[in-house]
Amino acid sequence: MRCDRLAEFDHGRWDFAVQLTGVDDRRVRVRRGGFGSRAEAERACWALRQVPGHEAAGMWTLRRWLEFWLSENEGRLRPSTMVNYRGLVNDYLIPQLGHVRMRKLRTRDAQRAMDRISHRHVRGGRLISAGTLNGIRAVLRSALSAARRQGVIDRAVVWDAEREKAWNDTGVRPRVAVWGLHQVGRFLESVQSDPLFALWWLVALRGPRRGEIAGLRWEDINLTDGELTIREQVVVVRGVERLGPPKSAAGVRTLALDEFSVRLLTDLWHRQRRRFGRVDAKQRVFVHDDGRPVRPDWLTRRFAKLVKDVDLPPIRLHDLRHGAAGIASAAGVDLKQIQEDMGHHTPLTTIETYICVFQQMAKKAVRASAELLLQHVRVRASLAGAYQA
Repeated sequence: MRCDRLAEFDHGRWDFAVQLTGVDDRRVRVRRGGFGSRAEAERACWALRQVPGHEAAGMWTLRRWLEFWLSENEGRLRPSTMVNYRGLVNDYLIPQLGHVRMRKLRTRDAQRAMDRISHRHVRGGRLISAGTLNGIRAVLRSALSAARRQGVIDRAVVWDAEREKAWNDTGVRPRVAVWGLHQVGRFLESVQSDPLFALWWLVALRGPRRGEIAGLRWEDINLTDGELTIREQVVVVRGVERLGPPKSAAGVRTLALDEFSVRLLTDLWHRQRRRFGRVDAKQRVFVHDDGRPVRPDWLTRRFAKLVKDVDLPPIRLHDLRHGAAGIASAAGVDLKQIQEDMGHHTPLTTIETYICVFQQMAKKAVRASAELLLQHVRVRASLAGAYQA
C-alpha cells in the first residue's frame, strides 16, 4: 500500500539494499534503513560498499560462520583436533545456534544453548560429560573470537576525529562506539541540571547496565561506606516491567563510590525526602517527578534525546557503560577489577568486548607519559644522528 503522505517534506524514512561480497567471496544481501533523506541513504550505501567483506559476513548465520571458520583452520590444526572440532560443531553448536544471525547473537543465546546441551543424554543414557561441555564452550569461544578479530561481530571502538568526520560526511556510524574522555566530559557538563544527572554520572563512571541502574533501591546504597550493590535488574517484556536477577551470577556485585558520587546521591536522597515526605528503603533511587520509577526503555529514549541536543557523535546508553571500562583502564585500574566492576564472568569477556577501547586508551597513556618524561629530559642529539650512529 502506498502512503499518501510520501510527497510531504520530512515524512517517512529511506532504506537501501545492496549485494556485498563476504569474506568467503560469496554474495549476500545487506539492508539498512531509517535514513531521513535519499541523499543520506545513498551516502550510507556508498560508505558500506567501501567495507564489504566483514559487514556482509555479519549477516551470516552462525552455521555459515562456523563452517567458514573450520575451513579456514583446515591445515593449521592437527587432523585429530579438526575431527574433534567438526564433531562438536555439527552435533551441538549448529543444531542449537546455527540459525542465529551473527549480528543478532547475544550472550544469553549462547547461555541458553549451553543449558539445553547440558541436559542432553548420550550413549548409555548418561548426561553429557563436563569435559565435552568445556570443549563445546572452547570451540564456540574460539570461533567468536575470530569473528571479533575480523570485525564480523561488533566490538566497541572509540569515536575519534576520523570516525566522527566519516559520520558527518556519510551518516554511517559504527554499530558499537564509545566516547572519548573529552566527549564524556562535554555530555556530563551539559546535563548538570537534568534531574537524572546522578544516574548519567554513575553509568559513565561505574558502568552499571540500564536495567540494573533502573532497578536500584535505596537499601542497595551505603552512603556511609561509599558502596553501591547491584542485586536485581528491571526488564521490560512486551511493555510489562519485570524484576529479576542481573544478567549472570557475576552481575551481583558491589561497586565502590567516590566522594563526589556519594555527595550526588546524598543530595538526591534529601531532595526526594523534601518532595515525597519520606524515603522508603525499598523505594527506587531514580524516579520521575511524580514518584514513578524510571524504566529502562524510557532511559534509552531520554539519553538519545540528550545526546542529540548536545550535538555529540551518537552512542547508545549501553555504550556509555562501555566507555566506563575505558575510563577505568586509562585511570590505571587493573583488568581483574574492571571485570568485576562490569559484572563479567571472566576477564576474557572484558578483553574481547573492550580490546579496541583499551588499545586506544593505552596509546593516549603512552603519549602522555612520553610528553611528561620529555619535559624533564634534555635530548642533546638529534634522532637522525642517533640512527646514523
